[in-house]
Amino acid sequence: MARASRHFDSFLEMLSAERGLAQNSLLAYRTDLADFSGFLAGRNENPETIGTDALRLYMQGLSDEGMTAATAARRLSALRQFFKFLVQENIRKDDPAALLDAPKRARPLPKLLSEDDVDRLLTEARHLRDDPAESARLTALLEVLYATGLRVSELVGLRWPPFGDDARFLVIRGKGNKERLVPLSEPARQAIKDYASWRSDFIEGKTSPWLFPSRGESGHLTRQRFGQLLKDLAVVAGIDPAKVSPHVLRHAFASHLLARGADLRAVQKMLGHADISTTQIYTHVLEARKQALVRQHHPLSKA
Repeated sequence: MARASRHFDSFLEMLSAERGLAQNSLLAYRTDLADFSGFLAGRNENPETIGTDALRLYMQGLSDEGMTAATAARRLSALRQFFKFLVQENIRKDDPAALLDAPKRARPLPKLLSEDDVDRLLTEARHLRDDPAESARLTALLEVLYATGLRVSELVGLRWPPFGDDARFLVIRGKGNKERLVPLSEPARQAIKDYASWRSDFIEGKTSPWLFPSRGESGHLTRQRFGQLLKDLAVVAGIDPAKVSPHVLRHAFASHLLARGADLRAVQKMLGHADISTTQIYTHVLEARKQALVRQHHPLSKA
């Protein structure tokens, strides 16, 4: 299977060099392709000649093993990208993955925190009296996340200093190495300024290029550590920690904006979604608002 391995490596190199995929995304592709490579070896197949029927057997096997539809859909997406690459490189003339159907899956609504829940988290973060440096950092993290809806990797990876020529905006380099401009609220700007005087407490050595430095290997606060800090804060705030994560706060940002009348397209741009269909998962908030308006203002609703 040496040739198959070479094709996989070339594909991953292309994703990194030409599309600028993040390390987490590359790792996911590598994991998916490693599993598919095992399937090929078991059948003595190779990427250059395998047909659609064999790929269907592979996808069926994932289902039989109990893989969720969402994970199987991600695996299929990796295969489709891989075989498109083989066609573009003239390694194959046909694409055996083109006719495969995606696994059917129900799209769950995101977990939500109320505006009151977010206020409670912020209140507790501001009053960690036993550790003023941690209090300032956690407040800044929460204020920025709730004000911008950043992905957690984008948040912990913010550079120092965070502002460009205009402190009202952050320039974010997100998925696919694409830049977007995200407005920053006054409370978030103030939280960053308050935290700046404590930032040196988290620096190993004299300087750091990160807004939220850490003494760990990455040099900045990790996604996992921030997630744990949030769950600890939720316990203090009297909120079920299972309901709280950085991603849930990103959901709260989007849902609360829409509930207060924000335009779906504007929210899409701020979240960094390439396709508005991804943002439309939040339209349940719009529907709830419409129903409330009808109940409150339509003359027949009184009956």
